Amino acid sequence: QVQLVESGGGSVQAGGSLRLSCAMSVMYVGSACIGWFRQAPGKEREGVAAIDRDGHSTYADSVKGRFTVSRDNIKNTIDLQMNSLKPEDTAMYYCAAHFELDGPACAVPSFRGGNYWGQGTQVTVSS
Repeated sequence: QVQLVESGGGSVQAGGSLRLSCAMSVMYVGSACIGWFRQAPGKEREGVAAIDRDGHSTYADSVKGRFTVSRDNIKNTIDLQMNSLKPEDTAMYYCAAHFELDGPACAVPSFRGGNYWGQGTQVTVSS
């Protein structure tokens, strides 16, 4: 059974950085479309970043230029480097994997989730 486990969340001040990691078990991370999502209290879940099997990445407009998604083939993780964090980035962050999607379907905002989800990691940014 594929499992996703997020880590790296925490509390930072505005302008700070965090690096989230999504570890996948059983399957190779490069065999799936993987996205990062976030949900703040009282708000709908939104796609933040996605990376397809070829390593092409897309981002929500709200994080472009600040967030970078990457794949670590050795650790078998999908990482999300978050810089210049803002209070509005505060949310629970989740990663999701879909093994049947690729190309344009594996892109923000088209990719809305996958077969598998992690449990989430909390990011809190204070002003």
